[in-house]
Amino acid sequence: MPVHSSAGHPAHPLDNPARSSLTGPHAHFAEHRGRILRYPVDVTPWLALPDAPDAQDWSDVAALAGPGASVTLTAFREPPPGDWEILFHAEGVQLVDESVAAAPDPEAVLLGPADVPEMLELVARTRPGPFLPRTIELGTYLGIRRSGVLVAMAGERLHPPGWTEISGVCTDESVRGQGLAGRLVRAVAHGIRERGETPFLHAAASNTNAVRLYEALGFRLRRRTEFLSALVPQQVTVPRPAPAPGPAAGAFGAPARGEGPGPKVPTGTFGPRSGS
Repeated sequence: MPVHSSAGHPAHPLDNPARSSLTGPHAHFAEHRGRILRYPVDVTPWLALPDAPDAQDWSDVAALAGPGASVTLTAFREPPPGDWEILFHAEGVQLVDESVAAAPDPEAVLLGPADVPEMLELVARTRPGPFLPRTIELGTYLGIRRSGVLVAMAGERLHPPGWTEISGVCTDESVRGQGLAGRLVRAVAHGIRERGETPFLHAAASNTNAVRLYEALGFRLRRRTEFLSALVPQQVTVPRPAPAPGPAAGAFGAPARGEGPGPKVPTGTFGPRSGS
């Protein structure tokens, strides 16, 4: 059965990609309260609202995240309530595979849990966007090493049905200009295509170098979007109505756990830096 938007028209899985992922292939990650879904805070900071959130939904966001926590949204349509402080707001673009020359790369190696400390160090140096200790669980990550040191990587993040997001694309300053980012994107895209799915990705609209690279690789602009991080107020006064009969807790995946302050979105470029 197709998912429908609040206007009654069939919704595309990429219109609300975090929600499509958490109600689809990534349902086993989902923590939820009411209609709100999110990933565990050490996996990725994205939180998913309904297409048309109401006051109760924002109350549930606050209860799930905790007072004073930051919550991170992508492809959001409605601004948070007026008493929520905006911490981060950026225009973005969503691009989809149109003619990417996807192919495995002979130098790329599969990264695993043992590589996470080095991956986090590379992310800290290059700041491609959110990457956390358990982000690697979302999909395949590939890297390139030089003299044993991880100098470039790319991998998979959001996973709406039929689609997989390429994310975490970054290269160390010492090897920029060698085309490693493009090679890794093509290699990750190859694995996605092998599963019969279509690659897509996000980038900050201001990161023109990344957007140019992705377009040169064969991605095309699908839509413009926005990234936002907001601070939950210390007190939220919207009352919760009596629960209506419905599916038991866990219908969307694991019950909510680890509730509390989540991470802020790291300052990043949502894509490789210049000369990658």
